[in-house]
This record gives sequence, C-alpha cells and structure tokens, in this order.
Amino acid sequence: MAILVATPLADAGVNLCTTLTGNVDSTNIMDRGHTLGGPCMLRVVSTVGAGPTVKLDIQGSMDNVTFFNVPYSLVATPETWVVAQITIIAALTNYYILKGGVPWRYAKTVMSANTNVTLTVDAFPTSFKG
Repeated sequence: MAILVATPLADAGVNLCTTLTGNVDSTNIMDRGHTLGGPCMLRVVSTVGAGPTVKLDIQGSMDNVTFFNVPYSLVATPETWVVAQITIIAALTNYYILKGGVPWRYAKTVMSANTNVTLTVDAFPTSFKG
C-alpha cells in the first residue's frame, strides 16, 4: 500500500484506488500532512455486475495505524454529518464531503460485503482551515 502526499486543490486529486474489487482497503492512503485541516471532497465511481452490493467505510488516522470512520456529508446536504458505512448497489458517481477540522492526517477507504462491485476513489483536499 502506497502513501500519497496530498497537494491542495490539485486537479487530479489523490488516487486511493482504481478499479478495485474484493473486501479490501484502498490501494493507497492519502497523507494530507499537518497543514491541510480543511474539508476534503471524495469521488467514488462504481461499476457493477449482477446482484451488486458493497459496504464502504471512509476512514482517517492520525498515526497511519489506528483508523476510524470520519464524518462525511452528501453534497445535497452539506451540513448533515454522518460516519455511517455507505452501501452502494448501482453503477454511479457519488461525491462525499469529508468534514474539515477533524483530527485525521491519513485517509483510506475500506470495502466489505462486496458482490460484483468495482470502485475507483479519488480525494481532493483543500488547505482551508475553517
């Protein structure tokens, strides 16, 4: 697993995984460093086969050892924060806002209960600390 250093507002973002399947952690971990305390946008692109379902956790860590689910919101409800596991059952592109000011430096995703779902996940950090 690679640790990729985040660059604020980079067009390409930080790739956490590309066409990943199975019940696994993302291929890469984003390191937003000590200076990126603002919100982060996460783009999750799913492709599916027959009878698709996958559970997705968005996790953060201060030490790259102990990970926990981080607060996120949907773009349609940007001030409604949850830490619940996400269930994906269709091919789509979703965007999640990771709450700024939460004490995590490293970020990854974790897939479980996966049946015929492939994910590509990219993170887009900001340097705003608000």
